[in-house]
Amino acid sequence: MYTTFTIPTSGPGLYEFTQNVARWVSGDGVLTLFVRHTSCSLLIQENADPEVQSDLTEFFHRLVPPSTDPKMAYLTHSYEGPDDIPAHIKAALLPVSLSIPVVGGKMVLGNWQRIYFFEHRTRPHQREVVAQMIHSSAPSI
Repeated sequence: MYTTFTIPTSGPGLYEFTQNVARWVSGDGVLTLFVRHTSCSLLIQENADPEVQSDLTEFFHRLVPPSTDPKMAYLTHSYEGPDDIPAHIKAALLPVSLSIPVVGGKMVLGNWQRIYFFEHRTRPHQREVVAQMIHSSAPSI
């Protein structure tokens, strides 16, 4: 069983889509999420303090600044602008897929854990995340 979630983005940052996924999962098994793009990522992060999301965005911006930054002068790939290769580098450092156990139709996430799409590009996009639910025949825990 699979579906595709479309995540509209308006620039760099984390976009939570936990509830969309929670409405879709069922039964017992393993949920796999996979992003179908090479310049963004998926994360499980806390949702209690929005500063976590803004700090993560700022950290990765400082870690991998735009290719116009003098420190990045050695980079050559810039066909789609100064955020292009930095977005690919960030996606290479962060996960592009997640596996989450599902028990009794609910994801087994921690109290503060939520699922986030991490956009690394500056312009708006319609991103796709494919979800696949592999149901288990084992008894629930």
